[in-house]
Amino acid sequence: MLKAITFDLDDTLWDNGPVMARTEQVHYDWLDQQAHHAERFPLSEYVARREAMAQRYPLRRGDFTFLRHEALLSILQDHGLPDHDARRLVAETIDYMLTLRHEVTLYDESLPLLETLAENYRLGAITNGNVDVRRVVDATLFDVVINAGEIHAPKPDARAFLAALARMRATAGESLHVGDSWKEDALPALRLGMNVAWIDRRGSGSPIEHPRLHRLAHVRELPDVIEALTQ
Repeated sequence: MLKAITFDLDDTLWDNGPVMARTEQVHYDWLDQQAHHAERFPLSEYVARREAMAQRYPLRRGDFTFLRHEALLSILQDHGLPDHDARRLVAETIDYMLTLRHEVTLYDESLPLLETLAENYRLGAITNGNVDVRRVVDATLFDVVINAGEIHAPKPDARAFLAALARMRATAGESLHVGDSWKEDALPALRLGMNVAWIDRRGSGSPIEHPRLHRLAHVRELPDVIEALTQ
């Protein structure tokens, strides 16, 4: 019996590419207007420093807000700003980045689908990103929200899935995970014994065949999967 459904967010409930492209450029440009640093430290340096921070802090490699914070702070410090000013500007920039990050456009089908499913199932969100879905849709739709990187267990770490299942009081066999990544969504959920609706956005085809694996092209096809599971 299906009791719980967990969702990935980025590229599952909305197209994340345009959001990230805008967020990346706009918040860095905003900081440059305050600190005038980008000529010495272009956007590519910011990206490189985030990658370096992920290596420096391996337990926090999935906490993207933290990595951005530390990368920006190191840039402003190297640019010669006093520590107090650098930390203030970084905090303001991160706040602005998160505002931009939440300016997502749901697929047309996403919200009606969530509202319908919430009437009959416990819903959870498991994301490696830094979007709080409760800032995007009605907070009451989701019983559980797991920002996996912030708990130091980014997908495909099983702990993110296990934490969601425990909070929703459902076993793996009573649950369905919906996501677009084979490596971070489908495969770890399958290994835990969950049913999986894998959104194969690129049409690459399933690497394996499995009775609990259902391949979709878009989240709009999810009701058919649920109907098949509940017959």
